[in-house]
Amino acid sequence: MSKRAVVARALRRVAAWCAAVAALAAVTGFCYESVARQGDPPAPGRLVDVGGHRLHVRCTGSGAPTVVLEAGLAESSASWDAIQRGLPGRVCAYDRAGYAWSQDGPAPRTADRAAAELRALLAAAGEAGPYVLVGHSYGGTIVRLFAHRWPALTAGLVLIDVTDENATEALQVSRPLLAAQFTVNQALARVGVLRLFGDALVPADATAAARASAPVVYGAGSMGAARAEAWAAADSAAQVRATVRPGRGATCPSWSSSPRGSPRRRPIRPDVSPRCPAAAVSSSPAPRTTTCSTPSPAW
Repeated sequence: MSKRAVVARALRRVAAWCAAVAALAAVTGFCYESVARQGDPPAPGRLVDVGGHRLHVRCTGSGAPTVVLEAGLAESSASWDAIQRGLPGRVCAYDRAGYAWSQDGPAPRTADRAAAELRALLAAAGEAGPYVLVGHSYGGTIVRLFAHRWPALTAGLVLIDVTDENATEALQVSRPLLAAQFTVNQALARVGVLRLFGDALVPADATAAARASAPVVYGAGSMGAARAEAWAAADSAAQVRATVRPGRGATCPSWSSSPRGSPRRRPIRPDVSPRCPAAAVSSSPAPRTTTCSTPSPAW
């Protein structure tokens, strides 16, 4: 037998052993994840039917208007836990379809569909408007579409590091990359890797409840939901761009903030919907509203 044949045979044996070890590790991890999942914390809120699937929502406090917290891509209601605990009044945080404790929803997972499901959720949950909508990152896309479709239910917007709907090239380029990343994360979650090392994804100042929820928040279902939203992100951005209405002069109370700087108040551009209810409309460049300190959600 030639030297080349001996080397090739040895490599095949090594490859076979590696494949066997990988398969054994995957089966062991899957079994571990299946057992460990039984001990996951229950939903802290309640599941509400929105027409074919149920979404998880947790509301605290009382008063009006109700503040609705919309998380960014690959995050959930748990991301807002510290902020929700510190805000006065009625505050609701929820999980979009597929995330954390919410059930999967129909495709495609565009922002417009998410906005419609949020409207159905708030109505079914008995949470009366108008609402102050707080959106972080991709969540800002959703609340902007909500405000456009239901202006009478929108008392104001708080936008935190929102996705730029005009960055079409970046959205197209990032779509397959994010889809691949979330696919890998989903596979790792299914074999228990994210459960073992997912604590690294949780900020050091996370609340105890949020930290305990990490295996659910970053579970396989959430990663699948994030992949579906990332794949539809360009379409979602186009939906926001379609709300542009030249000549629309009304402005809506709106704040935007960045983790690197202090929150700043700014009106929605005059050529962009939504038109706000009369109590919230101002024709001046800066509506007379009280600024609020809005930290970026960090559990």
